[in-house]
Amino acid sequence: MIGSGIAGLRAAADLAQAGDVLILTKADPTESNTGYAQGGIAAALGPGDSPDLHAADTIAAGDGLCVEPAVRVLVEDGVRYTRELVAAGARFDREASGDLAFGREGAHGLRRVMHAADATGREIGRALWNRVAEQSRVRVERNARATRLLIRGGRCVGASYEDDHGTHTVEASAVLLATGGAGHVFRETTNPSIATGDGVTLAWHGGARVADLEFVQFHPTALSAPGAPRFLLSEAMRGEGAVLLNAAGERFMTRYEEAGELASRDLVSRAIVQEQQRTGQPIYLSMQHLDPAWVRDRFPTIAAACLAAGFDLATDRVPVGPAAHYVMGGVETDLWGRTTVPGLLAAGEVACTGVHGANRLASNSLLEGLVFGARAAQAMLLPPEAGRLTEAVVEVPGCQGASVPGEVPTEATVRDLMWTSVGLTRERSSLEAAIGQLDAWYAAITPGVVAGGLTAADWRLASIVTIGRQMARAALRREETRGGHARTDFPARDDVHFKVHIGERNSGAHGRET
Repeated sequence: MIGSGIAGLRAAADLAQAGDVLILTKADPTESNTGYAQGGIAAALGPGDSPDLHAADTIAAGDGLCVEPAVRVLVEDGVRYTRELVAAGARFDREASGDLAFGREGAHGLRRVMHAADATGREIGRALWNRVAEQSRVRVERNARATRLLIRGGRCVGASYEDDHGTHTVEASAVLLATGGAGHVFRETTNPSIATGDGVTLAWHGGARVADLEFVQFHPTALSAPGAPRFLLSEAMRGEGAVLLNAAGERFMTRYEEAGELASRDLVSRAIVQEQQRTGQPIYLSMQHLDPAWVRDRFPTIAAACLAAGFDLATDRVPVGPAAHYVMGGVETDLWGRTTVPGLLAAGEVACTGVHGANRLASNSLLEGLVFGARAAQAMLLPPEAGRLTEAVVEVPGCQGASVPGEVPTEATVRDLMWTSVGLTRERSSLEAAIGQLDAWYAAITPGVVAGGLTAADWRLASIVTIGRQMARAALRREETRGGHARTDFPARDDVHFKVHIGERNSGAHGRET
């Protein structure tokens, strides 16, 4: 397992009953996107709910690109696996009656989101770690940075990694990428600093196909105060009655979207930017009209973070703005986590199952990691075979980058470029300029990736450049606006030409033959 979030842990819990399992985590195990997930986990467990209703909301949010068989797996298996979590002791919020409490978030038709206060991901991680810790055949290597997939005869047979003691090579019957997301490709992000797209980079250099990397979800309500970190103000706040206000104290969302604050994330993010441009002033999230004691009790982690930045969540208007939050695309897989490289699987945010389409429904991410982590474990126990993908993907040829390498950039330079040119809105000229620069940087960095021996900082930079380049290329190809991908020069959705998934693989893959 490369990664220690919900997908990797859920897979490890099952695999330890069949063989030896090694989990590589490049930081402390709590520093995953799972641990930072505040909002909750969605599942059709509540009164009046059903997998069919959950599927309908997921497909609607996905803006015409959800892979429906993957959605069915998510919502149907999700019921089973969330019940399993509850039985294992995950401490979700409950009503006074003792029944599970369900919240509502944007684009959900009813209340189906389970929370553990505002630290749901951390609580799920705790429950899964407890389960994994009971398994004597699981070994965890902390501060271990995977640097290369080992490819033999076209099959992934292991990986190389580095830690404080040097470089190591491990052979395995199967390898699962569970490395999470890539928010730190962008200057403004809600993700922890380790979210640098490592799994996509490893897969790309190993010859696996990646897909849908143009679809990046920008969360609309990240704390936006000078000198303060871009801390996430959970969508659950709007589900519980928080409102968006302009500088004049006016609610404005219904001017742009009928669903108001509960519209899908892509629509709320763009509405915030439009209102900022219209007024020239900041936008605020407010819970001032709600009971202060209830607000602080319901959102203790967020309240503490806001207080550290100088705001009282219960009584102040808190300045907010969009920030990169989640990548819908990634390493292409089938319904069992198998990639286009036999022996290599992927699950969680690093993977592209098509379950989210062009825009993820709120609180489906933890569910995806749970469900597809479990399914990947089942696939890893089967005889070797190539991935069977769920539907046709239009594949475009990969390229090897600029013929003349450019200078090696700083990380801040890359993240600034991605935010300004490949961020919330995109257009041809800035994308083409960004790709030219990213191609040159990629050509300068790739020799070090191939040769190995990069420092941790150099590997981090190489990963950001590699996935940033793939995102920009994908964004240029898709000449429409759909879900998390917005083109100002192509503002309409185009089902005639672009109701397809577009994949790309590196024809000059650098996985080492051993």
